[in-house]
Amino acid sequence: MLHLSKSRYCSAVQCPKMLWLTKYRPEAFDAEAVNQAVLDRGNAVGDLAMGLFGPYVEVPFGDLSGMIAETERLLAAGTPVITEASFSYDGLFCSADILLNHGGGRVSVVEVKSATHLSEMNIHDVSYQYYVLTGLGYTVDRVSLCCLNAGYVRHGELALDQLFTLTDVTAKAQALQEEVAKRIAFLAEYMKQTSEPLHPIGEQCFAPYACAFFSYCTSSLPRPNIFDVSGLQTRARLNCYRKGIVSFPDIEASSALKPDKMMEIAQELHDLPPAIDREAIRGFLSRLTWPLYFLDFESFQPAVPLYDDTRPYEQIVFQYSLHYIDREGEPLCHREYLASPGEDPRRGVAEQLCRDIPRDVCTLAYNMTFEKTRIKALAALYPDLADHLMNIHDHIIDLMTPFQKKQYYTRAMRGSYSIKHVLPALFPDDPDLDYHRLEGVHNGAEASTAFEQMNRMTPEEQAACRENLLEYCGLDTLAMVKVWEKLREAAREPG
Repeated sequence: MLHLSKSRYCSAVQCPKMLWLTKYRPEAFDAEAVNQAVLDRGNAVGDLAMGLFGPYVEVPFGDLSGMIAETERLLAAGTPVITEASFSYDGLFCSADILLNHGGGRVSVVEVKSATHLSEMNIHDVSYQYYVLTGLGYTVDRVSLCCLNAGYVRHGELALDQLFTLTDVTAKAQALQEEVAKRIAFLAEYMKQTSEPLHPIGEQCFAPYACAFFSYCTSSLPRPNIFDVSGLQTRARLNCYRKGIVSFPDIEASSALKPDKMMEIAQELHDLPPAIDREAIRGFLSRLTWPLYFLDFESFQPAVPLYDDTRPYEQIVFQYSLHYIDREGEPLCHREYLASPGEDPRRGVAEQLCRDIPRDVCTLAYNMTFEKTRIKALAALYPDLADHLMNIHDHIIDLMTPFQKKQYYTRAMRGSYSIKHVLPALFPDDPDLDYHRLEGVHNGAEASTAFEQMNRMTPEEQAACRENLLEYCGLDTLAMVKVWEKLREAAREPG
């Protein structure tokens, strides 16, 4: 008998081979493809949404048969709102995020998503639940998808009825019932195969979710290959793949990609010396003036707004690092700011930024769009600081530009102009510039998660986390200083 959960059913909608590999090749699953922070965020949003319809009773997670029995008991007792209500029909299992019990075998299903928009896969999710419940003899009056309202702005206590948006998708779920039945019948036969089924690489490997078996399914391809080219759109990768342009020699022979990507291919194949456009770099450096400031922000995006005047998933800056040099030959100085957990960090960031960065000074950021966007948002929020903040905004220059434009490129950059690739390429033997040596926080995603979790830590854990965050963000701006120095070295050389 075929055994399915709603998550496995949805994975099979994307690609049936995912389901087969989960059963027969579980060791091939790449856990790094799973974003645990996203899963945790989804769980938190789901927990909050449980109260959307008033008092509720949650079916405790545990043994499936116990969950199903408890659901039956709550339904029989007339419990109006049941969360994690669990059902099994002919080997098909599902738990409804929210089940509204109307009595007499009539129910409504509400599926909660932590996104701010709905996707086609969400419809497949609830269609499967509709199939299970109607198969058990329940009358499903309504099927709804619940997601976060991107337009909601918090003022005071959370207003759940405004934070969440409900969309009635009953008709769409009903229209897919024949397709669900056919897919389940197909999967019952598909999963009987003991030899690995053939399935070509295609769009389903990337959308709607990145496949955790992609490395396994492409293990027979030459390395590196078209899927290793940095920053290339999925459509372009697949177009080349389907034409047989797979290996780097294939790509070079066909000249299939744009010049900047062909530079990456040539560097990789022939181990060429660094490509350095010294004249362009000199032009970039001529725009910089003393004193020189190097700025980096860290932010997090709470799904549920934590502070007044914020929306779901709004970027909230909680930290910055600032290295600066007053004039040529002067020592490198450093300032930093890190908010305390539990407080709205934005006012503190804005005020300290205005104290730390004078007006009319040249400030470098790496990928400046992020810093400029956040500063502009702070200026809109705090009119009394807006003039100074926008002065900082207007004097920011992007240190990423020479690398983005391939004015300085080496093989070790692997086609990327991210500072996490540029820095080790320029300074491969400097342990002080190695992010791997850091404790606890090694990248922006980990910094966001760390700050978001600090409020739940013990004082000792908070102190350690604070040191980790400061060291990480400080390395980001120190890295910018080192990259700027390397550009200056290149500009001084002839050519």
